[in-house]
Amino acid sequence: QVQLVESGGGLVQAGGSLRLSCAASGRTFSSYAMGWFRQAPGKEREFVAAISGSGGITYYANSVKGRFTISRDNGKNTVYLQMNSLKPDDTAVYYCAAKYGSTRANLEQSYDYWGQGTQVTVSS
Repeated sequence: QVQLVESGGGLVQAGGSLRLSCAASGRTFSSYAMGWFRQAPGKEREFVAAISGSGGITYYANSVKGRFTISRDNGKNTVYLQMNSLKPDDTAVYYCAAKYGSTRANLEQSYDYWGQGTQVTVSS
């Protein structure tokens, strides 16, 4: 069983930056691809970014490409999402997720474990 805990959300003005963190409890953290998803009120949860177990491969939704960066520190069992140039439509609850292996990491159904979410609000 893997537990995931997100942190780092908050309120920021448009154009600002935030860094989200996700701490994992698993003993085989590097065997899991890690992903970030987000859900705005009244909308479906959507893929944001993912990273392979080794950290060598990353994937991004087109809506965040060039603005967000996903990274991981396997020594700390932690994955990060650096969010720059934030826009009001980035406002959502952001969820960290883990899946065994690194294939199909852009698909929500591929993930086995989910965190509780952290709120990101971007004001105009």
